Amino acid sequence: MPPEDPLLVRKPWRRLPRAEVRAFLEEVTRRVARGRGVVCLITDDRELRRLNRRFLGKNRATDVLSFPAADGVNGLGEIAISIERAGEQAAERGHSLADELRILMLHGVLHLAGFDHENDSGEMARTETRWRKRLGLPAGLIERSGAIKPEGARGERAKT
Repeated sequence: MPPEDPLLVRKPWRRLPRAEVRAFLEEVTRRVARGRGVVCLITDDRELRRLNRRFLGKNRATDVLSFPAADGVNGLGEIAISIERAGEQAAERGHSLADELRILMLHGVLHLAGFDHENDSGEMARTETRWRKRLGLPAGLIERSGAIKPEGARGERAKT
């Protein structure tokens, strides 16, 4: 059963615009996930590293991981975002922390919806760009990497 609040924050961050991020999660769940529930955990690099190691065998932190629901009955799945990575990437790109969190949420939800930019000949990149424009977001993860990301890049999809 999904939690009452689909936005879970484990790492306190004084600049985290919770209401804005929660509203976007609701919007992306309604529009992109077509109402299928999505839970978003915002935490730190340490926990993302642990999750990445446990589920993907990669011993490094990353910015976003997605965990598709095994049965689809309890929603589309879960995403985990590193607030530390999001803050660094926002500063590097010159946009707000809220924008970076939205970019990461969109990317994670697209993975939950079944897209896989490592194997889909650009379908996820095109879809992410289309949604990014509709939602008024800066350049997305795939777009700013120059298309399909190289091996070892961030934003993996975990299979549970």
